Amino acid sequence: MTHVPSMSRRQFLNATAATATAAAAGLSVSAAPKPEKAQIALTLDLEMSRHYPRRGLTEWDYQKGNLDKATKAYSLKAARVAHDMGARIHFFCVGRVLEQPDVGWLKEIIQMGHPVGNHTYDHVNVLATNPKQTQFRFQRAPWLLRGRTAAEVIEQNIATTNVAMKTRLGISPNGFRTPGGFYNGLKGRPDLHAMLKRQGFKWVSSVYPPHLSGQPKQEPGPEVYNSIVAAQQKAQPFRYPSGLVEIPMSPISDVTAFRAKFWKLDYFLKGVRLAVEWAIQERKGVRLPGPSLVPGGRGSRMRDRQDGLRSCEPEQGPRRNRGPRQDRRPRGLRSMACSRFSFTR
Repeated sequence: MTHVPSMSRRQFLNATAATATAAAAGLSVSAAPKPEKAQIALTLDLEMSRHYPRRGLTEWDYQKGNLDKATKAYSLKAARVAHDMGARIHFFCVGRVLEQPDVGWLKEIIQMGHPVGNHTYDHVNVLATNPKQTQFRFQRAPWLLRGRTAAEVIEQNIATTNVAMKTRLGISPNGFRTPGGFYNGLKGRPDLHAMLKRQGFKWVSSVYPPHLSGQPKQEPGPEVYNSIVAAQQKAQPFRYPSGLVEIPMSPISDVTAFRAKFWKLDYFLKGVRLAVEWAIQERKGVRLPGPSLVPGGRGSRMRDRQDGLRSCEPEQGPRRNRGPRQDRRPRGLRSMACSRFSFTR
């Protein structure tokens, strides 16, 4: 197992703060002061989750996008905190969120410069082969399927979210996160690659590498934390043969830690800290095979450009209302820790 040597709190804060500052300023990583900076991605899925705020509550399985007041308040507060610290959170929106009468809180998040990606309309399973298995909602209300195949249900769910985001938020996402993460991501699924590209996506977040998580209600031991850190090596960006770019999720997810294993907050924060320390210590450039995402770009190093990895750009309103300019991106991806925070209260 991988052992990560401890770094002091001062070293940790200095390294992460420098990374966030460079990213917020739109500085190229290659042009940033040495040593090279690790890239730390914070993501948060806008959805509800079973067993929150109390155990046994499963109605959210059928209403994933019906965000309650506390969830929206938390998401907005997280966005403000990150913004004030010079960082960004990449949100992923379930389309049904946009059926709510007030989406001002989400517009404020976008105005702060936080990107928002597509997370399907009903939180459907993109690997499902049976239409009813795509989502709990369709098991309870099968008439919503209207005789469509699983593939048709999935694509329409994604396409509808694109329309909803453009209509309610004025943005067009080009980044997509699958509900749930898969050990192999979308490998061996050229049909899904073609569908996502058809819907305008250039990158996807679908990989969640396997790792130990210990026994429920027990403090995780060194073997669990070592496994989490080792899994970061399998959570690095890569390009599929189709050209679609994969930005994996990094363990451990909050759903696994809190909902499945009943972890205390301190256990979870330790796992996150170790993953971040690993990314900072590695700082390796990640090269992807194939042409650059940027037309006319040199080399094969992936660039987080507006037409590459950033998920959205407001299409309406003056420049001053769109938040910080974000079209100058790091030229390469260093070792990355991409924490998946699907907030559930």
